[in-house]
Amino acid sequence: MRAQPMIVVNNVEASSDWYQRLLNVKSGHGGSEYEQLMNHEDKLILQLHMWETDEHPFLGNPAALKGNGTLLWFEIDDFEDAVRRAKDLGVEILDGPLVNPNAQHREIWIRDPDGYTIVLATKYGDL
Repeated sequence: MRAQPMIVVNNVEASSDWYQRLLNVKSGHGGSEYEQLMNHEDKLILQLHMWETDEHPFLGNPAALKGNGTLLWFEIDDFEDAVRRAKDLGVEILDGPLVNPNAQHREIWIRDPDGYTIVLATKYGDL
């Protein structure tokens, strides 16, 4: 089994560009309504979908708080580079970069342009 998270966003193309730059990933679909972001092994890591669509009327309320209680957590190999990319993008940093002593790894908590909380972390036990 493998998770294939999807988030709904205000601007699919802008969010795709933002995530590609932050995570160093590539587009696997492209478009203004839906996108698939792929890692360098061509594995799907995140789907983006436009809010206003007749195709899926149950996606949620675009005025509601985004991702309340849900975090998008990405285990990454290039932590220092990812922190630099996040700062270059001017992201809102919520916490970190820091060392999580319980997980024995490094992490940074940020907010994406749509208000979702994103965590970038090294592998468990990395330290």
